[in-house]
Amino acid sequence: MTADGKARRISVLGATGSVGRSTLDIIADQRARHGEESIHMVALAARRNVTDLVKQALHFRPDFVAIADERYADDLRTGLAGSGIDCGAGQAAVVEAAAREADWTMAAIMGAAGLRSTLQVASRGGAIAIANKETLVCAGALLLQTCARTGATLLPVDSEHNAIFQVLDPNQRHAVVRIVLTASGGPFRTWTREQMKTATPEQAIAHPVWSMGAKISVDSASLMNKGLELIEARHLFDASPDQLDVLIHPQSVVHGLVEYVDGSLLAQMGPADMRVPIASTFAWPERIETPCERLDIARLSRLDFEPPDTNQFPALDLARDAMKAGDVACTVLNAANEVAVEAFLTGQIGFLDIAALVADVLHDGHPDGGDWSGSPRDYNEVFALDALARVRTREHLTKTYQ
Repeated sequence: MTADGKARRISVLGATGSVGRSTLDIIADQRARHGEESIHMVALAARRNVTDLVKQALHFRPDFVAIADERYADDLRTGLAGSGIDCGAGQAAVVEAAAREADWTMAAIMGAAGLRSTLQVASRGGAIAIANKETLVCAGALLLQTCARTGATLLPVDSEHNAIFQVLDPNQRHAVVRIVLTASGGPFRTWTREQMKTATPEQAIAHPVWSMGAKISVDSASLMNKGLELIEARHLFDASPDQLDVLIHPQSVVHGLVEYVDGSLLAQMGPADMRVPIASTFAWPERIETPCERLDIARLSRLDFEPPDTNQFPALDLARDAMKAGDVACTVLNAANEVAVEAFLTGQIGFLDIAALVADVLHDGHPDGGDWSGSPRDYNEVFALDALARVRTREHLTKTYQ
């Protein structure tokens, strides 16, 4: 319930992904604790998993349901026939779902595909639980400007950013020396580059700690995911690139740390369960009970930390270089990586070729000459850069790797 006793209006974009499912689990738990009438579901949206989307819609009874892939429009309409639930298909329908008034919206459509809907949420205000990292990577400065104009509140969902959000004192930002994001190291943490040459997609997506989708699991294996998170952290916490750091922490118990000028190092700890950071954003600025298993510190035998090996995992340095060059380079980095990961998952290139392909695109520069430096002027330029970078990446892919 809201402070005035009304039902909270909630939308979940990316409902059938791992973050979306965890979000709906928290919502179901809250309804069980406080009554069905405590939460009003405004909209659900997904990219293509129409079967699960229909099941979710019939259970949570939103006003509107959207599927991004128009090929499943008939399946969605058939599945919801007689339910009284309005629905639509295509990118415009997902944007419509994002535009509907809600108090709190989970923005969890992965990849650049979630960019337009997240921007639409920001343009209408309200609280945005942001799990779509590409929005901040590609259009961080523009997104923050939009939120400042509309009064929208960004609440980070990624476990690392949520950890920093919890321990960073907003009144002491001037006293922050360093912000540290932790990384499990992924499935190839102890592999040599020679071993990684023959790594399969199945091995790459077998994350040792977290249960995630294929694309983000591959990013975790290459440490590109952590590089993208550094770019996000720069925008979320108004930090300079030199203030941001990464530590490998295989146990994934400490999710983020903030170091202050007095030598204090504050850390947030918790179980490797995305429902914890989701609940943090859902209840903010309060806290709620969750069905999550509690972290038993007494059972932890050790906590290990080590610096990342960027010779083994060059994607992290690529992201750092892009961050220093500006949002244009970050947009190109993200687009090139999405194409490269898809090429790896479909067997067109090897695992080590992902970072190499992204590096080729970044180093090749703009087709009109010059580098990829600077910042986009508006959202249309972001979309144009994203499309151009994908074309350039596919050209490199065809020329060099096929």
